[in-house]
Amino acid sequence: MRFASAFALFLFSAPALAHHGVAGVGAAGLNGPGAPVESGASTVLPEGKMLAYFKVDHAQFKTYDWAAPNAKYARFTMLGLGYGVNSWFSAYAFVPHHAKIEEAGGLDSRGVADVSVMGQIGFKYDRGFHLVPQNESLDDLEDWHFSLLLGSTLPTGNADFRLADGSIDPGKSHGFGKPAYTLGLTATKPLTDKLTVSFDSSMLRFQQYTYADGQQMRFGAENRFNTAFSYRAFTDAEAMFRFDPVVELQYLNLGRDTENGVGATGTGGSVIYTLLGGRAYWRSMSFALGYKVPVWTKLNEADQQQGAEGKEKYRLIFSASQLF
Repeated sequence: MRFASAFALFLFSAPALAHHGVAGVGAAGLNGPGAPVESGASTVLPEGKMLAYFKVDHAQFKTYDWAAPNAKYARFTMLGLGYGVNSWFSAYAFVPHHAKIEEAGGLDSRGVADVSVMGQIGFKYDRGFHLVPQNESLDDLEDWHFSLLLGSTLPTGNADFRLADGSIDPGKSHGFGKPAYTLGLTATKPLTDKLTVSFDSSMLRFQQYTYADGQQMRFGAENRFNTAFSYRAFTDAEAMFRFDPVVELQYLNLGRDTENGVGATGTGGSVIYTLLGGRAYWRSMSFALGYKVPVWTKLNEADQQQGAEGKEKYRLIFSASQLF
């Protein structure tokens, strides 16, 4: 089951790594630009402020007779903390927990995975490119805003985790054994006073690792391109509450895994997902919920990829964050 991507790295919905998107501050007040549920947006944290972040990504898989015991579901939970170093640079750290559960008779895996760290550089375009300044008016926030994301996992999880039968399955390990690196770019623009569009692209690269049982694995490269629209549908200024419906279209390309120097069958391919959801803002808190399904797949040896990206019945994504 190739579902071991560095979920921690790109979790931005205002600031997603794989599995998927930093946390959801996303709006500059009740009248500012919106943010996606899972894809990336370009908002950096205010200088001197901290962000506490919580995210759950639950993937329920399609099952097939030929794959018994099937992978039933995978649940990725994450805790994160961000800090606004200055007006244009934010730093983040994330601690993820993975649960990969199979049907009766299968082998489950649960545990804390690799910690990840990320830096976000924010800039804007206004008669040229500029780093995000200390203070911006609502008019300034109507400009194109961008951010550059640089991140890495740290090999803190147990890559040599053994399942109940004593075997090591790299796809169910709690770590990659070596750092995995990510590079991302986001762009955000309010199209009207209520509608915001966000784009993000990212690449994630893994290193080869030799496990305690002698097998070698290098997970395939991951490339993503996402588009999201958020609409400020309801605002209650007195209660300091805002709700935005969100629609996202996400493209994921997975390279083929390499096992012992040879390309692994039943790995890699491309998937397009749609996500429908919403984001609510209340005071200094933000909550997001999304329902995500694959609408197009082109997987290598698709009939061997049960329990992989593109083989979900659905994914449910929830996140909560607070700025303080």
